[in-house]
Amino acid sequence: MSDDAVTLMKQQVGKAAADRVQSGTIVGLGTGSTTAYAIQYIGERLQKGELKDIKGIPTSFQASVLAKKYGIPLTSLDEVDRIDVAIDGADEVDPQKQLIKGGGAAHTREKIVDSLAEQFIVVVDSSKLVNKLGLSFLLPVEVIPMAMTPVMRAIEGLGGEPTLRMGVKKAGPVVTDEGNLVIDVKFANGIENPAELEKTLNNIPGVLENGLFVDTADVILVGEVKDGQPSVREA
Repeated sequence: MSDDAVTLMKQQVGKAAADRVQSGTIVGLGTGSTTAYAIQYIGERLQKGELKDIKGIPTSFQASVLAKKYGIPLTSLDEVDRIDVAIDGADEVDPQKQLIKGGGAAHTREKIVDSLAEQFIVVVDSSKLVNKLGLSFLLPVEVIPMAMTPVMRAIEGLGGEPTLRMGVKKAGPVVTDEGNLVIDVKFANGIENPAELEKTLNNIPGVLENGLFVDTADVILVGEVKDGQPSVREA
């Protein structure tokens, strides 16, 4: 698949999600390359006057920068009593609509916003659809720095293989927007029970949040390229 086809497909999925946003709503703005197009198209709809009175709640510094670039007014969870719709990507989606997120190390903020939303729309390409979570994508766990070693030991006790995520083009580990570290965990046989594992990991002292999103996704929009043509379907 050519890079152009992939870009076009991501744009189409982002546009399909942006088209579902209605005037007068509070919108959770997710993180990642596909969601970036959704933010762009929401901004374009505002500029054209197709949308009015939108406020965005960003899940990351990246989302905040993009929203400002495309003219989407921002608000915060202190200012609003609801989020009508959230749009965000995922690293893996299983047949039950359970997700792994956190490839961009923003999953803590994403989980807060996405789970508060009345409707959570997930935008992915077909390569993100899996039969079982955790077989190909590592599970991100956000950890307070002082607890890194004991948390890694506890994860090993659960049968996981933890690795501290290191920066690219940066010496040292990845640091999240909250100032914490990310441990990526491999489970050799995948994740048998996402709901149970999500709770177990979050109960380890020092763990802030993990990348399992259980029972939060409402709509999965999937981009595909067939015969060189991008298309979007709902999974």
